[in-house]
Parts: sequence; C-alpha cells; structure tokens
Amino acid sequence: MKTPLVAPSILSADFSNLQSDVEMLNQSEADYIHIDIMDGVFVPNISFGLPVCDAIYRHAQKPLDVHLMIVKPEQYLSAFRDAGAANISVHYEACTHLHRTLQEIKALDCRAGVAINPHTNVQLLEDCIGDIDLVCMMSVNPGFGGQNFIENTYKKVRQLKEIIAENEASTLIEIDGGVNAQNAPKLMGAGADILVAGSFVFKSVDPQATIKELKAIC
Repeated sequence: MKTPLVAPSILSADFSNLQSDVEMLNQSEADYIHIDIMDGVFVPNISFGLPVCDAIYRHAQKPLDVHLMIVKPEQYLSAFRDAGAANISVHYEACTHLHRTLQEIKALDCRAGVAINPHTNVQLLEDCIGDIDLVCMMSVNPGFGGQNFIENTYKKVRQLKEIIAENEASTLIEIDGGVNAQNAPKLMGAGADILVAGSFVFKSVDPQATIKELKAIC
C-alpha cells in the first residue's frame, strides 16, 4: 500500500502560539499544512481569513493546502494565492460555474481542488474530473473540528477512484475529517491519497510522532 500524503489541519493548532506550531510542522514529516477558511455563512462557524493565512505562509516551509469553506470563493482566489496558497479547494456546493472557477485557480499557478460535503454524490464531478487536481472529500459535516468520521466515506472514495480511472485523470483524493490511525489504512486501501488530520495530530502528546505514525501505518 502506498504511503499517504499527510496534511495536518491548522484549525486544531494552538492559536495563541501559532508560529510555534507551524515551525513544529516544518520539522515534521507532514507534506502540506491544511488551512480551513470559514465565513460563518457557507458553514456555521468562523475560523480565520487572509491575514492569518499570510502569517502562516511567512513561517511555513511546507506548501499551504487552502480549503475555502466560503460563499463566492471565486472572488478571493488571487488574494489567497498571494497569501501563500499552493492548493486552493473550493466547494462544489458553493460554485455556480465550477469549471470556470477551476480554470481561474489553474491560471494562478495553484493546484485546483474541489471539496464536497458528505451528502454530495461523487458522480457530480465526472464531467470536470479531468480539470480537478484534487478532490477534498469531507468525511465529517464541515464547520467544526473534532467530529466523528462518517463511515460512508469509504464507499464514496471507491466510487470516486473508479471515475478517476475511467476518465484517465490524475486527480488526487484528499480525506478531511475524523482521520486517525484506525481508519487511515482502510481509507488508503479504498484509494485515498492525502489525509487531513487535525485533532488527531494536535491533541496528541507528540504531534511529530503522530504524523510519522500516520505515514507509516499504511
């Protein structure tokens, strides 16, 4: 089984000591730093915005994987690119013209991602799968960290993997929500590529060791 890419979610970090946590991730085996942007409209919570993303970027040595849980994300793409985003994921449910938005992200030299909520059918992505660099599949209802993993995610990963293969696409599958050492092997076995882990990493006694464990367990 392949080694997963790991993207610790900064949403679970210590916001009073954010620089220290970012520097800890720099020294870890993490592949990305996952940043959840919430507007209190698309999801029932507010996290942080452009200034915090820019501050993280100034200290980060890992690529920033930015997940926009906001309405009208197309209005902020270039601003988040300027704030350091390497990957920008927008929600399928928030984009009226998804294909256009994906092209705009690619024009900014960022990897274009599409996030989908737990209730969204993966078949809806088939027509544009060739333009999607990564699918951020929510395995909890978006808005808050520390939620329980939704078991139906395994089935959705397998279905999406089939769509990617049938269309000869190179899309990566990212799982966001409730990831831990117990479900990680099964997710990778189903076809996942990137594991987002928040509470599992930052609430552990040794976050760096936990990241190493997550990469090795598969």
